[in-house]
Amino acid sequence: DLIMNLFIKYVLLLFIITAFTGTGNEEPTYTPIKYNSFARGEKLEYKVNFGIFTIGEAQMIIDDKFYRINSRECYKVDIFGKTKGMVDWVANVDDHWGAYVDSSALVPHISYRKIREGKYKKDEVVRFDHRVNLIEAKVKNKKTGEFKEPKVYVAPKGIRDMLAGYLYLRTIDFNTMQKGDVFTMSGFFEDEFYELDIRYRGREKIKTKAGKFMAIKLEPLMPENKLFDGEDSILAWISDDENKIPLKVQAKMFIGNTGVELKKYSNVKNPLSRLN
Repeated sequence: DLIMNLFIKYVLLLFIITAFTGTGNEEPTYTPIKYNSFARGEKLEYKVNFGIFTIGEAQMIIDDKFYRINSRECYKVDIFGKTKGMVDWVANVDDHWGAYVDSSALVPHISYRKIREGKYKKDEVVRFDHRVNLIEAKVKNKKTGEFKEPKVYVAPKGIRDMLAGYLYLRTIDFNTMQKGDVFTMSGFFEDEFYELDIRYRGREKIKTKAGKFMAIKLEPLMPENKLFDGEDSILAWISDDENKIPLKVQAKMFIGNTGVELKKYSNVKNPLSRLN
């Protein structure tokens, strides 16, 4: 059960694994970013496969209204991931990730996770204070239901969590890159600061449950680990258009091949690179 729970957890994370991104030493506190790649109300739906079997589903939703956090206008972004079918019997997963992301600077103000994976449960709220570059993370006590004493971290300027990074990734201009170029992403997740190298692999046509698309191909360069198998262990495709929505991820794992692919979309801001 433990191995299966870990497997499902990582599968549901695959399509946003490239979302961490570093921002350097910007001034002022909130550096505006120009973008036209997404808007309120967007909804993306995915299926999760293991081999030929569908084992889960996920949704990525941008709320249809703005929220005010720290006197700043914010998007509310949520990801829901759950197992389905026979897998539910051995490794039930029902996770909810969310964040309030600054609509101008695309940095997080608050992120939260409600994790339900078999017998494992975790409720977490993380607050980002970009004025003083501090992060406060609080986790609920499973017995009392009250939040434990928060942990505080000194953060690099302009740090992003996974969901803010997901939005920022969609603003990158890949036209400036050559095939084979590597760029480095960084971010904060689960009490740690991460860096991940990503290789730009060019453009190609791909097929998903939502149709055929022209896509930008990316390869996260994974360090040696006990889950993913060797070079090309993870490949990700995003739409080759102004939206840059995640289309597909496939991964070679030691226990078999798995993937995530788009099956439905609505309220996408710009025309998609869909092929007949």
